[in-house]
Amino acid sequence: MAITSANQLELLQTAEAVAREKMIDPALVIEAMEESLARAAKSRYGAEMDIRVSIDRKTGKATFTRVRTVIDPDEEELENYQAQLTPEQAKQYLDDPKPGDVIVDEVPPVDMGRIAAQSAKQVILQKVREAERDRQYEEFKDRAGTIINGQVKREEYGNVIVDVGAGEAVLRRNEKIGRESYRPNDRIRCYIKDVRRETRGPQIFLSRTAPEFMAELFKMEVPEIYDGIIEIKAVARDPGSRAKIAVISYDNSIDPVGACVGMRGSRVQAVVNELQGEKIDIIPWNEDAPTFLVNALQPAEVTKVVLDEEAERIEVVVPEEQLSLAIGRRGQNVRLASQLTGLDIDIMTEEEESARRQAEFEERTKLFVDSLDLDEFFAQLLVSEGFTNLEEVAYVELDELLVIDGVDEDTANELQARARDYIDAQNKKALEHAQELGAEASLIEFEGLTPQMVEALAEDDVKTLEDFATCADWELAGGWTTVDGERVKDDGILEKFDVSLEEAQHLVMTARIQLGWVDPSDLEADEAEEEGVEGEATEEAEA
Repeated sequence: MAITSANQLELLQTAEAVAREKMIDPALVIEAMEESLARAAKSRYGAEMDIRVSIDRKTGKATFTRVRTVIDPDEEELENYQAQLTPEQAKQYLDDPKPGDVIVDEVPPVDMGRIAAQSAKQVILQKVREAERDRQYEEFKDRAGTIINGQVKREEYGNVIVDVGAGEAVLRRNEKIGRESYRPNDRIRCYIKDVRRETRGPQIFLSRTAPEFMAELFKMEVPEIYDGIIEIKAVARDPGSRAKIAVISYDNSIDPVGACVGMRGSRVQAVVNELQGEKIDIIPWNEDAPTFLVNALQPAEVTKVVLDEEAERIEVVVPEEQLSLAIGRRGQNVRLASQLTGLDIDIMTEEEESARRQAEFEERTKLFVDSLDLDEFFAQLLVSEGFTNLEEVAYVELDELLVIDGVDEDTANELQARARDYIDAQNKKALEHAQELGAEASLIEFEGLTPQMVEALAEDDVKTLEDFATCADWELAGGWTTVDGERVKDDGILEKFDVSLEEAQHLVMTARIQLGWVDPSDLEADEAEEEGVEGEATEEAEA
């Protein structure tokens, strides 16, 4: 196929048709044609030649040129005789050739044989595909996090391929609700979970199980959410079965739960129908975590809530008859409530809580009986008044002991003396054991560590101040980590002494400063910078 005047305009027409069909820039198609023609010309004239083709955008005329570059023979060797020239060789083309000059010669058009034509076609198709992928990625990259309507094309190994207009998207098997199945040409509504650029083109990943899908559906059905009057604060789903959604209203005259339910349940029912009958609990959100949890555990009634903010755990006490309702079938209700609040929830009945309290009472009573040489009745009086350990008895204000029935000043002084003597004996014993284990004076004398703490550290092979300074705060205070979606407890060396993360961090940093590992002025500068950033953020928020 030779590029003759008869088919010059046909090039432009073909480019326009392909660009219109694929919805891409015609210039990209023409560039692909130029590249394919250049490749065909190289196969005719020689692969080492630098052949370039330019197609006139108005007439369609293709111009074939050979490009050669003048090089400096002192700096680089002449490797390609077809595309490079020395200044001496270039004198027949230029009066005063210099390295870097380019010589362009027009060469005759080529006749494209069957193989060359097939190669050119492949180049054009490849360029068109790349342009189409770029256009598709640019179109969908900003639509992640929104809902899209599509048409099912086919199903492959449980994954549904969806036609979304300007390309294909995939709804993976684990992103479908329950056992729902689709046939070709079925209409489907999905949430665009992610858009990624990959070697085989942009990949659009859809989901019908994501919590965000439910939030977006409510935004479509409830105008108050779309307008920002009502906000969805949290969503937890067991796809296809049950879900909980927490909402808050910024207008006191609008009930957030009622607005989401709609007249005779019309709004929530539209969402339920889209989610294959998934039951939805709409819950009023509250800044107070215990109150919010009580709401989240509906329809179960809660008697008592105890929150441990540091461990992000919460204990819930319910009547015996409400236990199964609070837990739900296969733990569904408590699991969704945990996801909604972001807290680990321990549910117990009133009887179980009473038994635990009784066990704690007996344990503390035994502690006072054994350590202070008291009778059981007197030890129970101390526990009833709220004393939980010997330190509280030893160092509390005398007046707090005098309020106990039957305790006069002499008795109070005697109690404190016995408590202090016992603590001193325990400290001495712990210190001797720590020294036997190899604890050095630098650690023993470090301010902030009790003898029992030093003993615990020595038992964990932390025996010097240097060893202590290398510890992480969570290694000392303990903490929680998430493994495979579940929160796992990390035991801390000093956790039994109620050392918080902040206290552990302060102790470790003090040790590093004493050892000269950290400059206090650097810490002050970092703190000042953080305060400055927080101040700017506050000002922006207020503005």
